[in-house]
Amino acid sequence: MLYPNLSVNDAGHLTVAGHDTTELAARYGTPLMILDEAVIRSRCRTYKGALERFCPAGSLPAFASKALCFKRIYEIMAEEGMGIDVVSSGDLYTAKAAGFPLERAFFHGTNKTDRDIRFAMDSGLGYFVCDNAAELDAIEAEAARRGVRQKILLRLTPGIDPHTHAKINTGKVDSKFGAAIETGQAEALVCAALGKAHIDLRGYHCHIGSQIFEHGPFCDAARIMLAFTADMARRHGYLAELLNLGGGMAVPYVEGDPAIDYVANIAAIGALVEEVCTGHGIKAPAILMEPGRSIVADAGLTLYTVGSTKTIPGFRNYVSIDGGMTDNPRYTLYQSAYTVLAAGRMKDTPAGEYTVAGCCCESGDLIQENVPLPALSRGDLLCVLTTGAYNFSMASNYNRVPRPAVVMLGKNGPYEAVRRESWEDLVRNDC
Repeated sequence: MLYPNLSVNDAGHLTVAGHDTTELAARYGTPLMILDEAVIRSRCRTYKGALERFCPAGSLPAFASKALCFKRIYEIMAEEGMGIDVVSSGDLYTAKAAGFPLERAFFHGTNKTDRDIRFAMDSGLGYFVCDNAAELDAIEAEAARRGVRQKILLRLTPGIDPHTHAKINTGKVDSKFGAAIETGQAEALVCAALGKAHIDLRGYHCHIGSQIFEHGPFCDAARIMLAFTADMARRHGYLAELLNLGGGMAVPYVEGDPAIDYVANIAAIGALVEEVCTGHGIKAPAILMEPGRSIVADAGLTLYTVGSTKTIPGFRNYVSIDGGMTDNPRYTLYQSAYTVLAAGRMKDTPAGEYTVAGCCCESGDLIQENVPLPALSRGDLLCVLTTGAYNFSMASNYNRVPRPAVVMLGKNGPYEAVRRESWEDLVRNDC
């Protein structure tokens, strides 16, 4: 099995954390997202413990909310002592509603509106991650109106390519995010921030991309960011106390993907930080990281009910399910690889390769192609693994399809964390 919390019981059914997936589907319906709470908590503790052990005092992981956002996630992050990064007022509102201590929140985004900035300050936000000069001016104006000094980090682009998918690559000079070091814009933004009476500049942020398997690109980014940190200390007398290296560590989605040793990666980054800071003769900043996918992706799976199958001789076999791009758009967007299993027939021999097609009126609504599966019939159960990140958070109501329920597997058994949307929900805001 791809992950240790998965198994097959005597009935030939896939189990997750000891729970029979066919029983979960019968109880809660499909499509159904299932999350193993123990996996989420374990990964939080892995990150937190490794940063505390291998990086300077004050280092902290902040969960990247864009990967998966609902109230229960923020409750778990609070209980585990994590920080969070948010990318919208909606994220922030959800965290606030869950009672998350917002002094440990970092607000990202390239276009924070005046309303966003006011709401964040009203809510007691810890840090803005400031993307550009216009935003810096807007934060300064709002902080001045309140008579406070607002803590910020500046988002910078280090100008490296981690060789991940172009649509999840964010560290190159030509990026919608941040100010480039290479062009001199980063230094100009630092000088502007230092000149603001109501801005409390605490450090820098960068993010180079996502689904990165090696620690090398993170070390490359850290080296560039620390050289910039030392340069700003020499040139302008400002030494950053925080360096946020963003997220992006990968998870295996299919057999053959390499396993990730998150502790070893963080240890390597920590050693690099100490070495480079010593070389520059500066005090090492606390290191922040923003794991999202690697906290929740492999904690999740999605169950679907088969509706029909179709064979086009000489072309391909199709199996259609009761979900699709509305709850998992990533294959349509990125051709993302997934592991697909016949959850109720795990001991059956594959009858051929199938394209798993979603229920939307859209030719591109596919979950995966060339999947070896047994001959399936209406009512059979399919399972797609590793759907904890960027599935529920990217879910939509395209074709007026309700979003699925989210069920957590906790220490006391399964419980609903997000109820299934109803048809009534779909028209609730219609006038």
